Amino acid sequence: MAGLASIGVKIGYKSSNEAPTYTDLPHLQETPELGGDAEKIDVTCLSDTVRQYVAGVKDYGDLDFVFLYDASEENSSFKMLKAVEGEKKQYQVSMPDGASFEFAAIVNLKMGAAQVNEALTFTASFALQSDVEFTEAD
Repeated sequence: MAGLASIGVKIGYKSSNEAPTYTDLPHLQETPELGGDAEKIDVTCLSDTVRQYVAGVKDYGDLDFVFLYDASEENSSFKMLKAVEGEKKQYQVSMPDGASFEFAAIVNLKMGAAQVNEALTFTASFALQSDVEFTEAD
């Protein structure tokens, strides 16, 4: 049977462009879809009997990742991302099989709603500044 569990999916960032490795952000709970849809450009002519389209710009939208919130930890995801909020950084999402998705983005943080008997979370919304590059597992 083929397939993988989501156990071990992680996201990391480079603190600078010169950094050789990615620093993992702990307590990741949810990732977005990592792909985009090309917008359709209507090129239908009056002589056409059906609409005709060409592919336009690919739109990923914002990539929203959900993390557990705990800013009391020294290296909490919230603290690390808050320190780079508004800055363009390089990020990598790693899959359990070794494949990865890399992209440049500007992050914005938003606290999740607090409810009775639920964990506190926050959402990190990544506004893409590059295409998402896929690297296959070795």
